[in-house]
Amino acid sequence: MELTLQDVWEAIGRDAETSPPGYRKTKITDVVTDSRKAATGSLFVALKGEHTDGHKFIEEAVANGAKAVLCRETWPQVPGTIEAQNDTAQPTPPRGKAVCFRVKDTLYALQDLAGHWRRKFQVRVIGITGSIGKTSTKELVASVTAQRFRTLKSEGNYNNEIGLPLTLLRLRQEHQIAVLEMGMYALGEISRLAEISRPEIGVVTNVCPVHLERLKTIERIAQAKSELVQALPPNGVAILNADDPMVDAMADKTQARAFRYGLTPESDLWAEDVKGLGMDGIRFRLHYGKETLSLHLPLLGTHSVHTALRATAVGLVLGMSWGEILHGLRGDNAQLRLLVTPGINGSTVLDDTYNASPDSTIADLNLLEDLEGRKIAVLGDMLELGSYEEKGHRLVGRRAAEVISKLITVGPRATIIGEEALACGMGREDVYMVESNEEAVEILKETLLPEDYVLVKGSRSMQMEQIVAGIRSGESENS
Repeated sequence: MELTLQDVWEAIGRDAETSPPGYRKTKITDVVTDSRKAATGSLFVALKGEHTDGHKFIEEAVANGAKAVLCRETWPQVPGTIEAQNDTAQPTPPRGKAVCFRVKDTLYALQDLAGHWRRKFQVRVIGITGSIGKTSTKELVASVTAQRFRTLKSEGNYNNEIGLPLTLLRLRQEHQIAVLEMGMYALGEISRLAEISRPEIGVVTNVCPVHLERLKTIERIAQAKSELVQALPPNGVAILNADDPMVDAMADKTQARAFRYGLTPESDLWAEDVKGLGMDGIRFRLHYGKETLSLHLPLLGTHSVHTALRATAVGLVLGMSWGEILHGLRGDNAQLRLLVTPGINGSTVLDDTYNASPDSTIADLNLLEDLEGRKIAVLGDMLELGSYEEKGHRLVGRRAAEVISKLITVGPRATIIGEEALACGMGREDVYMVESNEEAVEILKETLLPEDYVLVKGSRSMQMEQIVAGIRSGESENS
């Protein structure tokens, strides 16, 4: 089964009986929102963003081979396109021309197309949401399900109102499971993602003060995350973190069966005796009903036990064997977000530059505590914390003072981390508060020694991957 122009025609609300004859046979090779990625047979969706409007690049997409375009009703016709209309005299789109489908809202139309396409498949969808840990959970869940089922998963950070539809449009007949990460910035967004993806299993990681700047209260964040479990069918399963009261309470908001995981015997699936082994992973005992297993997994940091519990819970709900689940938990495909790479002067870099919140940063600091050697942290601004901004940064500074030998902060907000670390007893000679990534790199080049561990972490917009590139072994040494 392949996506065709007929699917676009139907998804935007046109009568299937009135479509041009050639639409049913004209295949779409892929769906893109970046004109530079358009190729022969692509559907280009022109989206209006914060900084630019994709409609300005329709002609470029067509020149690159796009077969069809989704654009606004009011946009002028672009050279190289023809209008989508019933034309029995034109059995297929003319060679070199792209069919232009005009809609009121191109983003909504993209989502409708994804929902239309998803309904063609008997696939079990697993939705994953929460304030932190979504990506690592998605990766580990997909590693587990792939041991038995042909699995599609969200790639990278394709977890929003654009990325999730693009993932759904990659569904093919062979897929049995789809593992979809669901992010949000506002109320109603996860409801919309669930509407088009129709999840049967919903996993909620936690509720933390991330996006507090937008949603204002922790209760509204919990309300937004609960939209996933509210969307589950009666025969579905809500996999909930029993250690987070706000997540645990979501059992009352769903018609699906609740499956709880955590660190106490009251949970359906629980772990105890969790021990961090530094770079050698974690060890713990797992309990499910009358069964007990002692596990050693290659996951970094004791907080990763919750990630393992979520993936295990999904496997159990799907009826998988312990052998399949454990193989998935230990699999090479279970790539988590924190990357370990050799640094200059014989150091080791822990790269977690994807994003940052107080809870995830403290979890990384806890991992550092388990390691043997001198520990250094480079911590950048944590954004979108709203009223929690100062408290969140101070909590990180307090934990940093307990764990690390040297601290470098980058950005105005991260200065709060440095000030709190000083207030908690770190020596002034061990705390550097700078404004740029370049300054941080220069300090590290003079500071790092063999067997040092350096954590680099900050919000995505801080671009702290530049720091990692600057101190990675080989790159900076040859520069």
